[in-house]
Amino acid sequence: MSNSLSDTSRRGFLKTSTVAATGISLLAGLSPVRAAHVGGNETIRIGLVGCGGRGRGAAEQALNTEGPTKLVAMADAFDDNLQSALQTVARQHSDKVDVPKERQFVGFDAYQKVLEQDIDLVILATPPGFRPLHFEAAVNAGKHIFMEKPVAVDAIGVRKVIDANQLAKSKNLAVAVGLQRHHEPIYIDTIKRLQDGEIGRIVATRAYWNGEGVWVRPRKDGQSEMEYQMRNWYYFNWLCGDHITEQHIHNLDVINWLMGSNPVSAQGQGGRQVRTGKEYGEIYDHHFVEFTYEKDGDSSVLLSQCRHISNCWSEVAEFAHGAEGFCDLANGRIFDTKGKLKWEYPRMDGDKRKNLHDGHQQEHHDLFAALRRGDIPNEAEYGAYSSMTSVLGRMATYSGQVIKWDDALKSNISVSPVEKFHSFTDTPPVVPNDDLTYAIPTPGVTKVL
Repeated sequence: MSNSLSDTSRRGFLKTSTVAATGISLLAGLSPVRAAHVGGNETIRIGLVGCGGRGRGAAEQALNTEGPTKLVAMADAFDDNLQSALQTVARQHSDKVDVPKERQFVGFDAYQKVLEQDIDLVILATPPGFRPLHFEAAVNAGKHIFMEKPVAVDAIGVRKVIDANQLAKSKNLAVAVGLQRHHEPIYIDTIKRLQDGEIGRIVATRAYWNGEGVWVRPRKDGQSEMEYQMRNWYYFNWLCGDHITEQHIHNLDVINWLMGSNPVSAQGQGGRQVRTGKEYGEIYDHHFVEFTYEKDGDSSVLLSQCRHISNCWSEVAEFAHGAEGFCDLANGRIFDTKGKLKWEYPRMDGDKRKNLHDGHQQEHHDLFAALRRGDIPNEAEYGAYSSMTSVLGRMATYSGQVIKWDDALKSNISVSPVEKFHSFTDTPPVVPNDDLTYAIPTPGVTKVL
């Protein structure tokens, strides 16, 4: 590992998480260094790298912020993705989109061409396997950055992000990460209460992302294997990291935030019970992981579930159990040991959950407001460590072993060697069998360290 990573102690992570846990106030509390090329009334010029659904959404949310903004450059591996996103965003913000043909870039090197443009901030929203490469390039180019979660799908990528972030700090570059719960007042207030001792010492936590799963894009005649996998990126670890990393990271991030640290180890189990067809690539349809946390001489466990199976119990939430009560974090409710409600986050419109969770937009409001004030927020470290927590969980379920955090973070197994790929004729890191099925990780056999 590099010196910058080795010097990042658990105490340093705890300090970072404590700052991050203040959420919106984070953006007001940092040193008021003037952001390069951004003033209070200046137009913030935006580039978008990755034009799928999340990229389109992030671009629209960026353009929704206070003050003049303009989307001026776009990139994607696929031209149809780019054109669809351009049309959608332009319909919503016709006066804020100026992306002529000469600033529309397609292909594996398209991100580099966006970074060569006159932009102040870049949105990185490609499949997450590319995130470390694109983040490093954006930092080297001197751009402010909003990057979607997860920020990496393996330990090598996590270390690359941590190292590049040291340079980002030295350049006074803002870095925001799409773990939007840090910007939702319901989570900010609830977690502060728990950290202040509302339910006593926390002895256990639970976290869930159980749902039905996502899209599948059928294989087409004449399609290269690289294009097929890129179109179906969710089902290949080099692009997605499995759904424990791509989705469940949100819940794991909340628990890291609450506990003020990362877990020290994990063990678990998972597999493909229902989603077994060749169209589902190589990932599991369920994971159950027991993470162990240690803090101030005490230990606690997180029981973590994520599942993609239809007609089953669905839940996306986090819970904390303490010596003096328990808490439903997602709904902002704290109970005593007998189940009596002690505190509830104020509802804005009855009990509608949608009014309690607007972080996707709020994180952009906060980022752009900070830049206009001259503040330099940086969320890369907790983004990297929460991404690593999800990778740790995947290592545990794929291997069937107890995996220690320190060993996982040092791993040199490259899941996503994206630097090697330059075109759709390249061979991806995993290839199908003759029947177009893929090798599936097998506990007790698969090596993760």
